[in-house]
Amino acid sequence: MPTLFEQAAAIVSQADAILIAAGAGMGVDSGLPDFRSKDGFWGAYPQAKQLKFDFEALANGAVFPYRARQLWWFYGHRLALYRDTLPHKGFQILKQWAARMGDNYFIYTSNVDGQFQKAGFAPSRTYECHGSIHHLQCASECQSDIWPAGELNFTRRKEQMAVDGDIPYCPSCCGPARPNILMFDDPYWVEDRSEEQQERFEVWLAKAQQKSLVVIEIGAGNAVPTVRRLSDSLTNAKLIRINPKDTDVPPHGLALKSGALEALININEIIE
Repeated sequence: MPTLFEQAAAIVSQADAILIAAGAGMGVDSGLPDFRSKDGFWGAYPQAKQLKFDFEALANGAVFPYRARQLWWFYGHRLALYRDTLPHKGFQILKQWAARMGDNYFIYTSNVDGQFQKAGFAPSRTYECHGSIHHLQCASECQSDIWPAGELNFTRRKEQMAVDGDIPYCPSCCGPARPNILMFDDPYWVEDRSEEQQERFEVWLAKAQQKSLVVIEIGAGNAVPTVRRLSDSLTNAKLIRINPKDTDVPPHGLALKSGALEALININEIIE
């Protein structure tokens, strides 16, 4: 009997369209923290643990206008971290597979880090369903403009959840600005940019479903199941689910209990 990696390699080799569906686990092999557990979040931000702030408390759209400097302590660090992080080798393996299919691919990701674009994937073939930290918007509801974060930088105080220097402000109302990402309890998220990506994705997906489509889902857990729901719904595609923990799959799926980089390298060695 072929191994699970051999089965995955055969699925990829026989496909002529590829959907890369990525969650937070995709970035772990690049050294990015996984915020989905309290231990993981507090390990990256011990100051938050001291004050008993969890991820949901610092990723809250409703309170951002009133605690902007504190929340920019968190998001400013994440922005700098994502800018400084190099995508791991697995991104290039995925690019190779997409190129073999005539670039007939799309990225669907709940990650806001911009790592796929940094790895060279086309922005026009990327749907960031939760937005991007590399773009800003007003923290309240004064208008719907979205603009690039540019060279925004902060000096973070080591022992306090605060930043020195100016935080970004909305050019329309002069109130605090925030990342253009979907947060918890978020009445203010401006969806325009994400909706444009969604429209392109849906046009592509309608055509791709007429082909031999493979969905390669990587690092998408059950805590925030946006990515998994999409993968599970595409029952006429082959699904390869790569996850070290949450390996349950629907009938059209193949589960690989592995991290992203390890699985992609093993599959690629068989394909080559």
